[in-house]
Amino acid sequence: MPVSAPGAVLRHEDWLVRRLLRHPVRIVPLGFLVAILLGTGVLMLPPATEEHRYTPFLTALFTATSAVSVTGMVVVDTPDYWTPVGLVMITVLTQVGGLGILTGSTLVILLVARQLGLRTRMLVQAETAEFGIGDVRRLLLRIGLTVLLCEALITAILALRFALAYDYPPGRALWYGFFHAVQAFNNGGFSLYQGNLTGFAHDGWVTLPLAFGSIIGGLGFPALFEAARSWRRPGRWTIGTKLTVWGSLVLLAVAFVVLLAAEWSNPRTLGPYGWEGKALVAFTQDAFIRTGGFNTVDVTGLDEASYPLIIALMFIGGGSASTAGGIKVATFFLLAFAIWAEVRGEPDVTVGRRRAATASQRQALTVALLSVALVVAGTVALILLTEQHLSYDRALFEVTSAFSTTGLSTGVAPTLPAAGQLVLIVLMYIGRVGTLTLGSAIALNTRRRLYRYPEEQPIVG
Repeated sequence: MPVSAPGAVLRHEDWLVRRLLRHPVRIVPLGFLVAILLGTGVLMLPPATEEHRYTPFLTALFTATSAVSVTGMVVVDTPDYWTPVGLVMITVLTQVGGLGILTGSTLVILLVARQLGLRTRMLVQAETAEFGIGDVRRLLLRIGLTVLLCEALITAILALRFALAYDYPPGRALWYGFFHAVQAFNNGGFSLYQGNLTGFAHDGWVTLPLAFGSIIGGLGFPALFEAARSWRRPGRWTIGTKLTVWGSLVLLAVAFVVLLAAEWSNPRTLGPYGWEGKALVAFTQDAFIRTGGFNTVDVTGLDEASYPLIIALMFIGGGSASTAGGIKVATFFLLAFAIWAEVRGEPDVTVGRRRAATASQRQALTVALLSVALVVAGTVALILLTEQHLSYDRALFEVTSAFSTTGLSTGVAPTLPAAGQLVLIVLMYIGRVGTLTLGSAIALNTRRRLYRYPEEQPIVG
């Protein structure tokens, strides 16, 4: 019987890899879908629940989708419903979703093929949006090291706090610290406590590490790496990094002031605290609003004036190629600069003495408008499927939270019928992979024409 030569096997493997990576952006939604289905299967098993019975398919699917999409929205009480087996699975799914299925698959390809080709590099770029092709091996190493260091630091701080201030046994303190550290950096939002983090709202040793972990994870690796590399010369940052870093700081500052003013005297949120407590709770909740998913105040107790702000911040989301969702900070502020240029009559959109490419402006507009359309359609669908029992503002809040993979909720999700929960599942999935694959597909599909049609200027407005 003839034996295939080792070289022939390697060539066959290379052919399979190239075949799979011919259309890299198609692997992104497929990878997340596989992870969701596998997680659903595990969460349905009796050892995953406290009652040791099979979890209903829809409950397991909702939880797995929420974990992989790093949303944190729930339909069952996390600490009471799931056993340690289920909680470990949720942690794994959150970590997988945060890092990205494609980052892990690229590591496997590195071990098998030992060499990355252009298609593989573009595959990783579809998930990480690294500026330029660059050295993917070094990129993956830096991503893994960053995640490891951040989560380890947060885990250590929380474990020490739980052990010293709350008398947790060492094992429990370490587990609770690690679980919430993974959720914070990956912007997941699952919690092992009743009421999420409201019981620790006054404790900065618990909420501040989680808040900063959420902020760092929500910046995105490209902006984070470039800002760390050239922190002394921010003027030399690329447009994407400038928009992400400075835009995130602006959103944090504006939201902090507005939230503090709106909730200052609200007895259900900031009212019972002194001015230092108000500032702490407002800042931490502000940090979690855009994508973190944790809540240090009761969302249902917020003043009505706070809801439009929260919905807008959730819709914007975090940085590109981050663990955050939404249309992304760079997209929002690029459109803001485009509006400013148009108002001033400028021929170009400039950011810090750099001209933004017209193609990027069109991509930002496309992502933003399609996202608005999806949120509107999801809101209408949710209201119709609940037979008009759900108010418009609550439906919009839940839909935006699901699409932006934030996870904040007014408690509506567990009460929704099966069809309504399916709407949120679809929105969480699309929110995690939709803007990512859409932006990548548009970028990869850019083409040049050798001719241009005659120009007209229609009346606008």
